[in-house]
Amino acid sequence: MKKQEDQDQQEMSQNDSNGEGEVQGEKVVETDAGTTKSDDTVEEDPIQKLESEKAELEAKNKELHNQYLMAMADFDNYRKRMVKEKQEAFDYANANLLTDLLESIDNFDRALDAAATATDVSSVVDGVKMIRNQLVSMLENKYNLAGYGEKGDVFDSNIHEAIGSMAGPVAEPVCSEVYLKGYKLKDRIIRYAKVMVQMPDGSVAAGDGKETESTAE
Repeated sequence: MKKQEDQDQQEMSQNDSNGEGEVQGEKVVETDAGTTKSDDTVEEDPIQKLESEKAELEAKNKELHNQYLMAMADFDNYRKRMVKEKQEAFDYANANLLTDLLESIDNFDRALDAAATATDVSSVVDGVKMIRNQLVSMLENKYNLAGYGEKGDVFDSNIHEAIGSMAGPVAEPVCSEVYLKGYKLKDRIIRYAKVMVQMPDGSVAAGDGKETESTAE
């Protein structure tokens, strides 16, 4: 009988020992509500993370591409506008000058009408001279146009175009005849004066101050 009781106590001790082992094998967390098992830390799936980053990059790339297209469209519109304005400026650059010339044309028309019935030629000539002087004055004062080229001027290849030459009693080359006056717009020559040049024949020393009459006449 006693032997049986010892075996029962030994089995109970083994069961208690096994129960404690199972409890000790579990991970427990002490909380205010009691002892509970802890959850394992959830890690993000690497593939899902890469797909998320890919989606963000694609969205950013699309946004940048749209911005690029808008910038290119704006630039193209700006370029077209500049080309149009440049062409208009070229087409109508002389509008003011032409408007001012209309008055002179009107005056010439009046002079021609008057000349048709005029009995005094000198009055017609005086009228044409007046119109010419008004036109020249307008071009000089408003548009900085200046004429040059007079008989006897010292020949300067920078502003004169020689159409012929002859030797004569001069100390340096001079314009013996002016066939077409030259014109400057501010400091730029827009038409060279066409002249006949009289070259020194050696009879007059340079700088002697002797004046000789041109033999080109």
